Amino acid sequence: MTALISQDPARLAALVGEVALLVWAYMTLWFALALALRRNDIADVAWGLGFIVVAWWLLLRSDPRPPRLWIAAVLVTVWGLRLAWHIWSRRRGKPEDYRYAAWREQWGRWFVPRTYLQVFVLQGVFMLLIAMPLIVLAAETPPSRPTMLGALAVAVWLVGFMFETAADAQLGAFLKQPENRGHVIDRGLWKYSRHPNYFGESLQWWGIWLLTLGVPGWFLAAIGPLTITLLLRYVSGVPMLERKRASQPEWEAYKARTSVFVPLPPRRG
Repeated sequence: MTALISQDPARLAALVGEVALLVWAYMTLWFALALALRRNDIADVAWGLGFIVVAWWLLLRSDPRPPRLWIAAVLVTVWGLRLAWHIWSRRRGKPEDYRYAAWREQWGRWFVPRTYLQVFVLQGVFMLLIAMPLIVLAAETPPSRPTMLGALAVAVWLVGFMFETAADAQLGAFLKQPENRGHVIDRGLWKYSRHPNYFGESLQWWGIWLLTLGVPGWFLAAIGPLTITLLLRYVSGVPMLERKRASQPEWEAYKARTSVFVPLPPRRG
């Protein structure tokens, strides 16, 4: 059973502890910046960048440096930079995101501690869980070279990356047209899924998890893609956005014919 967890359980446990400390320090710095700027929505920008920090910290501290972790670090960097740039450019020059602004009003005198714990620390906990494939790859001793599954992993990641990038671009172009204000996008990838960008993000992390197959602890690494898939589908992604749209006739019609997450042909009737 120990061999299934890792070749060196103590090394894996130590890496988890070190990454937890790194993520805590990283999110605390962003919390301080959020207080200074009076913008808690910068936590969304910090999200993708945090995984880049974790991936390269694990890689640079490894000796020898695992080839699979090299691949994962590059993929995470591309994903994280694109996501951070997308969020920052979309919100630049605009007021704080409506979700964070609402919490600012609701939390009153408990605003600062709740912001730290409920936004930044909690996000750090999820970051640690989602980064499990990276930690498992870094814990392998001695590191192994990728197999043909490595090519499949990159292919799955690329499909997810194209989904997320294309969906964000299609939505951005739709929202720029004044005549679309207040309407629902139902073209391109949005014709087949109500949240194709979230599906693409989830798929990218399943691709990164595929890199761990053949590495001791691969099943433990599945915590990562499972966590982000459940978060996007059932917690902070889909439900939050769909509550905002609820009861709008055009949205309800779109909802009735369109798959919620996994892209599928539209339902008829």
